[in-house]
Amino acid sequence: MRVIDVMHLGRPHVIGCWQIDGALVDPGPESSLGTLLGALEGERPRALLLTHIHLDHAAATGALVRRWPDLAVYVHERGAPHLVDPSKLLASAERLYGEEMERLWGEIVPVPEANVRPLSGGEDVLGMRVAYTPGHASHHVSYLHEESGTAFVGDVAGVRIQPSELIVPPTPPPDIDVEAWVESIEIVESWRPERLALTHFGEVADPIPHLGKLRERLHEEAALARDLSEHDYDTRHRERVFESADPETAAALIHCVPPEYQWRGLDRYWSKRAS
Repeated sequence: MRVIDVMHLGRPHVIGCWQIDGALVDPGPESSLGTLLGALEGERPRALLLTHIHLDHAAATGALVRRWPDLAVYVHERGAPHLVDPSKLLASAERLYGEEMERLWGEIVPVPEANVRPLSGGEDVLGMRVAYTPGHASHHVSYLHEESGTAFVGDVAGVRIQPSELIVPPTPPPDIDVEAWVESIEIVESWRPERLALTHFGEVADPIPHLGKLRERLHEEAALARDLSEHDYDTRHRERVFESADPETAAALIHCVPPEYQWRGLDRYWSKRAS
């Protein structure tokens, strides 16, 4: 098992693709595909396991299937149609990222339906136990590799870039659900994993304390977004990040969790609650 740093936009410790038993968990964006392929050294992946289809986790999927046409892609059933026809996903992302789309994420290649293996949670796939873990995204799943005790958790376990101890729950729009997220944290806790494999970034060797702190931080961030304007939230978020880490690590944290997207996702959550 290893994490491949795909060096998103040339920055280390921002997006990691996990390789386990020949499979890849969250290959990252197509804009970083060259780095990923270089690390694979021509080795064909056994399969792709997606925690969810957000572009920082999964935008390279179609390009990898184009390269290896028989490559199987495991993804939650709610995300599967958007791999086959990414038009709605792209329209939503373009509202968020605008002209930066191609630079950030690269080419989004549709995945043939024959390659897609939809999941609902409860399956066993390639030695992995699958759980449906929404909250960050309505189509999020997590994988437990039982032999190693490693939980591959996408974004449900938050962002933590060591040596900083700050844990940040990533809350971009459109479908943040705090209550569902807390339930998903409890599912991962119930596995009693020996380690967490984070996409952003690396291994967490203290899973249960980490998940407990994440739960606290999720409630804290939700309350701040409810009570503060976007500008004030942005200011506070940046201050906390840069107080928690050296400049290089802090910049990587901001890269992973831009404050404007953090506030917008939580503001949408509160608006949905109110209606």
